[in-house]
Amino acid sequence: MYFEFGLRSSVLLIFFTHLLVYALLTWRRSIKQSRLSDRFLAIFLLLSALFIFPWMSGFAGWYDTQPYREILFYTPFIQAYFFGPLLYLYVKSLTDASYRIQKRDYLHFIPGFLYLIWSVVVVIADKFIIGHYFLMNGRTDPDFDKWYGYTWSLSVLIYLVLTIRYYLKYRIYTYFELSFADTAGFKWLRNFLYAFSLLTILFVSEQIISSFVNLMYIRSWYYFFAFAIIVYCMAIGAYHAPTTGLLKLNFKPELLSTYQQFELEIEKSDIDIDYELVTSVARDHEWMDPWEQALLYQISVEKVYLNPSLTLTELAKKMGTNASLLSKVINSRFGIRFNELINKYRVKEVITLMKDPAYKNLNLLAIAYDAGFNSKSTFNRAFKKSTGASPKDYLVR
Repeated sequence: MYFEFGLRSSVLLIFFTHLLVYALLTWRRSIKQSRLSDRFLAIFLLLSALFIFPWMSGFAGWYDTQPYREILFYTPFIQAYFFGPLLYLYVKSLTDASYRIQKRDYLHFIPGFLYLIWSVVVVIADKFIIGHYFLMNGRTDPDFDKWYGYTWSLSVLIYLVLTIRYYLKYRIYTYFELSFADTAGFKWLRNFLYAFSLLTILFVSEQIISSFVNLMYIRSWYYFFAFAIIVYCMAIGAYHAPTTGLLKLNFKPELLSTYQQFELEIEKSDIDIDYELVTSVARDHEWMDPWEQALLYQISVEKVYLNPSLTLTELAKKMGTNASLLSKVINSRFGIRFNELINKYRVKEVITLMKDPAYKNLNLLAIAYDAGFNSKSTFNRAFKKSTGASPKDYLVR
């Protein structure tokens, strides 16, 4: 098979191959573990590999040689109308283990299926009915028509806005509900969403500029190269991300209404999004006393914080109440969030274990895991926030 192995074609070929591999691995895992999110991700990775294929094959000389040229023209490799819906539904199913596809979800894919149907119509008309180029001009690849580039870019941007808004709500929710908020924050996903948004905006800008200035063909290669890198990083992050507590994720935007007593402020000064509570502690009420004592019993005696995947809802059920009430008790009596409260006691446990001779031969991370932490970064951050020093500095005091 003819393939010109130049720098640009070879680089994209590497990413094309790896994306296909990750698509297959992710699809296989989706079947083994019945994970709907992995199915959405696998399809997204497959379409991403096909997305860079025309540019890879173009620099490999396929557009200059028959029959490759005609195959590229008539095959709709770029199915970008599916990108936005797949990402949106992927995030929804990733953050809610109980999520199932609804009939209305299929409406998101109508533009993509219409483009596929039109592509089939073009092939049938030109190749089997008319016998020559008619619906296609035969000079340029329809996948790179400007109208198509503008419309799918707009579609991706709209869905990215929806997805980012959904993700930000989810991040807020994790700090209220989960004791493993940092791990469940999916920072790799956040980075991908922002990078993909910037990349799409740059693509649209280049499309607009090209309407007035004749840009060099090679400039577009850098877009597809950047796209390949970003999606590949997402594939690595998604496939190798910790799975602790994923089955306990049950986020729905309406659940945030149970925490209306809190006001949230997003700190934008750091690339690492953080959520700080801006609230005045509510007045103490006598009815909270027994719940506070029950909570302290669960923490101090039962040591529920040792469970690395503990959730507020899980603890509330254990105490015979609901998450909303327990959240109010924690905020009112302790002045902090559930996530912070649990990590505070985990830090205390770490300090206790550090002084225990039985643990003197274990490293700090092993001790942290025994205390209920499931992430090194979470442990270091919580420890410094609670003690004012890093774990290593604390040891040498």
